[in-house]
Amino acid sequence: MTSRSPLQTLSALALAALLGACSGAPMQAQAPMTAAAQQAAPDLASYDWNLTAAFDVQGKPDGRWLLAGRAPMQLHFEDQRLTVRNLCNMIGANFGTQGNDIQLTQPLSTKRACADQALMQLEDRVGMLLPSMKRYQLHAGGTPGLQLWFADGTRWELAGQPTPQTQYGGPAERIFLEVAPQQQACSQPLMPNAQCLRVREIRYADNGVKQSVGEWQPFYGKVQGYTHEKGVRNVLRINRYVIKNPPADASRYAYVLDMVVETERVR
Repeated sequence: MTSRSPLQTLSALALAALLGACSGAPMQAQAPMTAAAQQAAPDLASYDWNLTAAFDVQGKPDGRWLLAGRAPMQLHFEDQRLTVRNLCNMIGANFGTQGNDIQLTQPLSTKRACADQALMQLEDRVGMLLPSMKRYQLHAGGTPGLQLWFADGTRWELAGQPTPQTQYGGPAERIFLEVAPQQQACSQPLMPNAQCLRVREIRYADNGVKQSVGEWQPFYGKVQGYTHEKGVRNVLRINRYVIKNPPADASRYAYVLDMVVETERVR
């Protein structure tokens, strides 16, 4: 059995806290944000941005940034913080804008190890490239678009999807769910032989110390952004949104993965 150490688990929780604490601090050599940039920031924050294409210095497609069979990288901008998702670890950095210029601080990352070496290598490349982000351009349309330019002349293209905050409205409730390594049989009227996640809620103090653990129970819903791997126990940090006017037979909540804070592979 292998597991993350307490230090690694705490680092996942501390990453978001550290970025949050630093979000109000001005970045070095950053000019004051203009009115145009302030107007653009809500557009950046209203969508999660999925990488659709990357180009090298000559403008030729660069497939190194998209892995076959894997969800594309997703960039999330919120409160002057950028979070990169769908890698092995969560990468985060503070950012500031002036006009169409964008500047990032040195990225921070959680320390979870992954068996997928291609994903780990992609994560390393992303961590090295992000600080050189220089310029961005938003495009309106049926599917909003975002282009990012880097100091070496390379470019990313991304497609926007509404964030859960935009989709559901209102603030989310933050909860932690531990997911058991194995799923369990559960009753789903339209799905014979259904299998559900087996979960229990964990409550933490503000300093990251575990306070209480709930009872195991089947989870009938879906956690957006989470794919369960058989034999792996996870602790998930989840944003839970209230769905306005849900169907009579549906849950009143939407569960959206915010971060995997603990992982253990059980053999």
